[in-house]
Amino acid sequence: MGCTASNTSTPQSNPTHRAGKSSGQHQVLFFPDPAMPCRYGDKCRRSHCQFSHERTSLVRFCQFLKHTKSSIDICVFTITCNELRDEILTLHRKGIRVRIITDTQQATNRGSDIAEFRRAGIEVKEDHTPHHMHHKFCLLDADGKKKGIVMSGSFNWTRSAVLNNKENVVVTDVKPVVQAFRQEFDKLWTEFH
Repeated sequence: MGCTASNTSTPQSNPTHRAGKSSGQHQVLFFPDPAMPCRYGDKCRRSHCQFSHERTSLVRFCQFLKHTKSSIDICVFTITCNELRDEILTLHRKGIRVRIITDTQQATNRGSDIAEFRRAGIEVKEDHTPHHMHHKFCLLDADGKKKGIVMSGSFNWTRSAVLNNKENVVVTDVKPVVQAFRQEFDKLWTEFH
Protein backbone atom coordinates (compact mmCIF):
# COMPACT_ATOMS: atom_id res chain seq x y z
CA MET A 1 0.00 0.00 0.00
CA GLY A 2 1.10 3.54 -0.67
CA CYS A 3 1.48 6.35 1.79
CA THR A 4 -1.60 8.08 3.06
CA ALA A 5 -2.27 10.84 5.51
CA SER A 6 -5.25 12.70 6.84
CA ASN A 7 -3.79 16.06 5.94
CA THR A 8 -2.93 15.69 2.25
CA SER A 9 -3.44 17.83 -0.84
CA THR A 10 -6.18 17.12 -3.32
CA PRO A 11 -5.23 15.11 -6.42
CA GLN A 12 -5.54 18.26 -8.55
CA SER A 13 -2.83 20.19 -6.73
CA ASN A 14 0.83 19.53 -6.23
CA PRO A 15 1.94 20.00 -2.61
CA THR A 16 4.61 22.50 -3.69
CA HIS A 17 2.28 24.81 -5.57
CA ARG A 18 0.19 27.30 -3.67
CA ALA A 19 -2.31 29.78 -5.01
CA GLY A 20 -0.98 33.22 -5.78
CA LYS A 21 2.12 34.67 -7.37
CA SER A 22 5.36 32.89 -6.56
CA SER A 23 8.97 32.95 -7.68
CA GLY A 24 9.41 29.28 -6.82
CA GLN A 25 8.24 26.84 -4.23
CA HIS A 26 10.60 25.16 -1.78
CA GLN A 27 10.28 22.59 0.96
CA VAL A 28 12.75 20.66 3.06
CA LEU A 29 11.96 17.24 4.50
CA PHE A 30 13.94 15.88 7.44
CA PHE A 31 14.22 12.29 8.59
CA PRO A 32 14.06 10.10 10.62
CA ASP A 33 10.32 9.74 11.01
CA PRO A 34 8.88 8.46 14.31
CA ALA A 35 7.31 5.44 12.57
CA MET A 36 6.24 4.19 9.16
CA PRO A 37 2.90 5.66 8.06
CA CYS A 38 -0.33 3.81 8.76
CA ARG A 39 -1.85 2.67 5.49
CA TYR A 40 -5.30 3.66 6.79
CA GLY A 41 -4.32 7.23 7.68
CA ASP A 42 -7.02 9.09 9.62
CA LYS A 43 -9.48 6.25 8.93
CA CYS A 44 -7.51 3.88 11.18
CA ARG A 45 -9.69 2.48 13.95
CA ARG A 46 -7.10 0.23 15.61
CA SER A 47 -6.79 1.14 19.28
CA HIS A 48 -3.07 0.32 19.50
CA CYS A 49 -1.79 1.07 16.02
CA GLN A 50 2.01 1.19 16.02
CA PHE A 51 2.19 3.19 12.79
CA SER A 52 2.27 6.97 12.44
CA HIS A 53 -0.93 8.90 11.76
CA GLU A 54 0.92 12.18 11.37
CA ARG A 55 1.97 13.91 8.16
CA THR A 56 5.53 12.56 8.36
CA SER A 57 8.35 13.34 5.94
CA LEU A 58 7.75 10.03 4.14
CA VAL A 59 4.05 10.85 3.74
CA ARG A 60 4.96 14.26 2.33
CA PHE A 61 7.58 12.69 0.04
CA CYS A 62 4.96 10.23 -1.25
CA GLN A 63 2.52 13.06 -1.86
CA PHE A 64 4.95 14.64 -4.29
CA LEU A 65 5.23 11.33 -6.13
CA LYS A 66 1.43 10.89 -6.23
CA HIS A 67 0.95 14.24 -7.94
CA THR A 68 3.22 13.38 -10.86
CA LYS A 69 1.31 13.90 -14.12
CA SER A 70 3.62 12.86 -16.98
CA SER A 71 7.05 11.60 -15.94
CA ILE A 72 9.33 10.71 -13.08
CA ASP A 73 13.07 10.24 -13.53
CA ILE A 74 14.72 8.69 -10.48
CA CYS A 75 18.48 8.66 -9.93
CA VAL A 76 19.21 7.02 -6.58
CA PHE A 77 21.86 4.83 -5.02
CA THR A 78 19.37 2.27 -3.74
CA ILE A 79 15.61 1.65 -3.38
CA THR A 80 14.43 -0.78 -0.70
CA CYS A 81 11.54 1.10 0.94
CA ASN A 82 8.34 -0.76 0.07
CA GLU A 83 6.16 2.32 0.46
CA LEU A 84 8.21 4.15 -2.17
CA ARG A 85 8.30 1.04 -4.37
CA ASP A 86 4.51 0.90 -4.26
CA GLU A 87 4.17 4.56 -5.24
CA ILE A 88 6.55 4.08 -8.18
CA LEU A 89 4.71 0.97 -9.40
CA THR A 90 1.35 2.76 -9.09
CA LEU A 91 2.64 5.66 -11.22
CA HIS A 92 3.90 3.20 -13.84
CA ARG A 93 0.54 1.38 -13.93
CA LYS A 94 -1.20 4.74 -14.46
CA GLY A 95 0.84 5.26 -17.63
CA ILE A 96 3.30 7.78 -16.20
CA ARG A 97 6.76 7.39 -17.73
CA VAL A 98 9.13 6.09 -15.05
CA ARG A 99 12.88 5.79 -15.60
CA ILE A 100 15.38 4.75 -12.93
CA ILE A 101 19.16 5.02 -12.70
CA THR A 102 20.79 3.13 -9.85
CA ASP A 103 24.06 1.72 -8.56
CA THR A 104 25.00 -1.70 -9.97
CA GLN A 105 26.18 -3.15 -6.65
CA GLN A 106 23.02 -1.98 -4.87
CA ALA A 107 20.67 -3.24 -7.59
CA THR A 108 21.22 -6.87 -6.63
CA ASN A 109 21.46 -6.44 -2.86
CA ARG A 110 18.95 -8.18 -0.61
CA GLY A 111 15.77 -6.11 -0.41
CA SER A 112 16.45 -4.11 -3.57
CA ASP A 113 13.30 -3.31 -5.56
CA ILE A 114 15.13 -2.98 -8.90
CA ALA A 115 14.29 -6.49 -10.15
CA GLU A 116 10.61 -5.88 -9.39
CA PHE A 117 10.68 -2.61 -11.34
CA ARG A 118 12.21 -4.39 -14.31
CA ARG A 119 9.60 -7.17 -14.17
CA ALA A 120 6.91 -4.47 -14.21
CA GLY A 121 8.41 -3.02 -17.42
CA ILE A 122 10.06 0.05 -15.92
CA GLU A 123 13.24 1.16 -17.69
CA VAL A 124 16.25 0.82 -15.37
CA LYS A 125 19.90 1.64 -16.06
CA GLU A 126 22.95 0.95 -13.90
CA ASP A 127 26.42 2.47 -13.81
CA HIS A 128 28.36 -0.83 -14.26
CA THR A 129 31.52 0.62 -12.71
CA PRO A 130 33.55 -0.28 -9.60
CA HIS A 131 32.60 3.16 -8.23
CA HIS A 132 29.25 4.13 -6.78
CA MET A 133 26.44 5.93 -8.58
CA HIS A 134 25.67 7.76 -5.35
CA HIS A 135 23.16 10.40 -6.49
CA LYS A 136 19.86 10.71 -4.64
CA PHE A 137 17.45 12.80 -6.70
CA CYS A 138 14.31 12.55 -8.76
CA LEU A 139 12.67 14.80 -11.31
CA LEU A 140 8.88 15.08 -11.39
CA ASP A 141 7.22 16.32 -14.58
CA ALA A 142 10.50 17.94 -15.65
CA ASP A 143 10.26 16.73 -19.22
CA GLY A 144 10.59 20.12 -20.92
CA LYS A 145 6.88 20.88 -21.25
CA LYS A 146 6.57 22.19 -17.70
CA LYS A 147 8.91 23.64 -15.14
CA GLY A 148 8.89 20.47 -13.05
CA ILE A 149 10.19 19.69 -9.60
CA VAL A 150 13.43 18.21 -8.31
CA MET A 151 13.75 16.36 -5.00
CA SER A 152 17.33 15.86 -3.82
CA GLY A 153 19.32 15.35 -0.65
CA SER A 154 21.10 12.76 1.46
CA PHE A 155 18.01 10.50 1.60
CA ASN A 156 18.47 6.94 0.31
CA TRP A 157 15.11 5.43 -0.55
CA THR A 158 15.32 2.83 2.24
CA ARG A 159 13.33 1.95 5.33
CA SER A 160 16.45 2.51 7.43
CA ALA A 161 16.79 6.05 6.07
CA VAL A 162 13.12 6.72 6.89
CA LEU A 163 13.28 5.40 10.46
CA ASN A 164 16.88 5.68 11.65
CA ASN A 165 19.11 8.07 9.73
CA LYS A 166 19.49 11.82 9.91
CA GLU A 167 18.51 12.59 6.30
CA ASN A 168 17.20 15.48 4.24
CA VAL A 169 15.39 16.13 0.98
CA VAL A 170 15.16 19.55 -0.62
CA VAL A 171 12.17 19.98 -2.94
CA THR A 172 12.19 22.87 -5.39
CA ASP A 173 10.77 24.00 -8.70
CA VAL A 174 13.40 26.70 -9.28
CA LYS A 175 14.03 26.41 -13.02
CA PRO A 176 17.87 26.62 -13.13
CA VAL A 177 18.13 24.01 -10.38
CA VAL A 178 15.64 21.67 -12.07
CA GLN A 179 17.44 22.15 -15.40
CA ALA A 180 20.83 21.27 -13.88
CA PHE A 181 19.44 18.00 -12.50
CA ARG A 182 17.65 17.38 -15.81
CA GLN A 183 20.98 17.68 -17.65
CA GLU A 184 22.73 15.34 -15.20
CA PHE A 185 20.01 12.72 -15.50
CA ASP A 186 20.02 12.90 -19.31
CA LYS A 187 23.82 12.62 -19.39
CA LEU A 188 23.80 9.53 -17.16
CA TRP A 189 20.84 8.00 -19.03
CA THR A 190 22.91 8.20 -22.23
CA GLU A 191 26.12 7.01 -20.56
CA PHE A 192 24.77 4.03 -18.59
CA HIS A 193 23.14 0.82 -19.79
